[in-house]
Amino acid sequence: MIWQRKILLILFFPVYSICAGQNPIVDSLKMVLEVAGEDTTRVNTMIAICQNSYRISPDSSILYGYNALALSEKIDYQKGMANANKYIGMGYYFLGNYWETVNFWQQALQNFEAIGDKVGVSNILNNIGAVYNNEGDDTKALEFYLRSLKAAEEISDTLRIVVASINIGTIYLKKESTHDKAQEFYLAALPLIERIENYVAEGTVSVNLGEIYYAREEYDTALYYYEKSLAAFNKSNSGNIPYTLTNIGKVYMKRGDFPKAIEYQKQGYEIARQSDAKLEMTATLLGLAETYSTQGNFKSSVSTYKDALEIAEEIGAKNELRVAYEGLASSYAKMSDYANAFKYQTLLTVIKDTLYVAANDRKIQSLQFNFELEKRESQINLLTIDKELQEAVIQKQKFAKNTFIIGFVFAILVALAAYRNYRRKVRTNELLDRQKDEIENLVLNILPSAVASELRTEGYATPRHYESVSVLFTDFKGFTKIAEGLTPDELVKELNIFFSAFDDITVKHHLEKIKTIGDAYMCAGGIPTKNSLHPLDAVNAGLEMQEFMNTTNEKRKENGLPVWDLRIGIHTGPVVAGVVGKKKFAYDIWGNTVNIASRMESSGEAGKLNISSATFELVKKQFDCHFRGKVYAKNVGDIDMYFVEGKSSSQATNLNSDSIIIV
Repeated sequence: MIWQRKILLILFFPVYSICAGQNPIVDSLKMVLEVAGEDTTRVNTMIAICQNSYRISPDSSILYGYNALALSEKIDYQKGMANANKYIGMGYYFLGNYWETVNFWQQALQNFEAIGDKVGVSNILNNIGAVYNNEGDDTKALEFYLRSLKAAEEISDTLRIVVASINIGTIYLKKESTHDKAQEFYLAALPLIERIENYVAEGTVSVNLGEIYYAREEYDTALYYYEKSLAAFNKSNSGNIPYTLTNIGKVYMKRGDFPKAIEYQKQGYEIARQSDAKLEMTATLLGLAETYSTQGNFKSSVSTYKDALEIAEEIGAKNELRVAYEGLASSYAKMSDYANAFKYQTLLTVIKDTLYVAANDRKIQSLQFNFELEKRESQINLLTIDKELQEAVIQKQKFAKNTFIIGFVFAILVALAAYRNYRRKVRTNELLDRQKDEIENLVLNILPSAVASELRTEGYATPRHYESVSVLFTDFKGFTKIAEGLTPDELVKELNIFFSAFDDITVKHHLEKIKTIGDAYMCAGGIPTKNSLHPLDAVNAGLEMQEFMNTTNEKRKENGLPVWDLRIGIHTGPVVAGVVGKKKFAYDIWGNTVNIASRMESSGEAGKLNISSATFELVKKQFDCHFRGKVYAKNVGDIDMYFVEGKSSSQATNLNSDSIIIV
């Protein structure tokens, strides 16, 4: 497994840990803004506010960016336009709205090119590449990174040469067939990194070079770069030291020096544990478990894999779950415990399917073709029947010239033929209608009705941005331990009972089911049809899901069965929604709102409904809630969390849309 540390230019910008509204730099700049005139000073002050707030308060940063852009256009200040477009894009980037991000960065690129600012050009080209990299479009990402590198080399900007080179190397690192190219760019960047003394970048490049040599089985060279990485990370007092120690252990494992391998990997785990870095704890345990397995100590291997599995499940690390399931299946098989080996192989298949669905293409092609085919077949049948009727009329007229009796008999025969043809047409249309209804029902089981309707009429579904959506996540605490005690058939049957009930609750409260991922269930309110009551709908649905599970668990306890502890998290904010998939197409949503909702769920407690501060502000008058602490979310910072205890006794039963303020 290659650890791909992506270093983007935006990661070199200052990171401010001060909470929004308590930033003394921003407060000072706002005071300057109050006395500034309608000139470049005012523009630059607003841009400085953006620069100091886009991470912690992207919405506010975007607003100041728009005001700076409007004033820059009014006074024809090109540099102001460039920076305003740049920081509006930065705000959208941290909101996860990549469509708007690229739009504003393309405008900024034109502005920087117009004023000949090659530093700005290199910066923006690199950041656009970062967006395409996040979206999985490596070809476009590589194109922009190479353009960024060229612009940086023209002005000998060492920092931006380093950043672009590392990002290009990261793209090439993804495939073993292009490792030579990755190595070329990493080795070119390394002396420049050492010159500017950026130890985090030095550690990152060195560990990735170590991975390249490790994959080639050149273990001495791999060890050299791993140790170089460790020294750099120690100097910076940051970076992924546990991962590097784990990799050093892997080299000693390959050499057959198991005591030394275990020593390094345990040291890596201890460092990760002391800082409560759960993802790094999982990675080090997986490396240690692999060493035990290679050593032939399968009992320790199984125990360590299970420790890693427990943490991976807690933080929802799907890739690490895959590695743990695979390791457990292999270790149990080597111990001749084929029942457990089969169980974990089954779980491995489930998680692989989950990861495959998450990575599907975002296009759909076949649905419109099926509808067009139905239309054409109907038209052909109608033309055939019309032609037969016309020929029958001609024959009737011809025979009518002879005798009345012959003409009369022929008319009867023609009438019978016409009736048979008519009945055939009716049966054909009935069959087509049934097939169409079956297709329609199948589509509506997969896609929302509004999206399916657009696919029928237009042949495609347009991705849409929603300003306010409530996303609800559920999962079961200790799922892996429960699954260990069930056969695959029993496991699927249990999940089907729970998820079927959740489906009914979702429909009842006007939410849209998005997908299930292993033992997790995801739905959302306010899409695809916007409504103002979605925060209340989501909270009501969450409470009913917990009530269902409480009732179910009481019956399970009476029958001596293990209980399923449900965690639920809800967050409200903007998302992008659309249809993804080529063969297994699906309606899905993206954005920081989804990530934060998942964080609410994983940070919750069994039997509780955990909501973010954004959702709390929209439902606090209708539900009794209490503050239960903060949780850190990537690209957002600390978020307040609240447990929902139930409906507020002070509220009336009936609510109208005026009760909700949409963010």
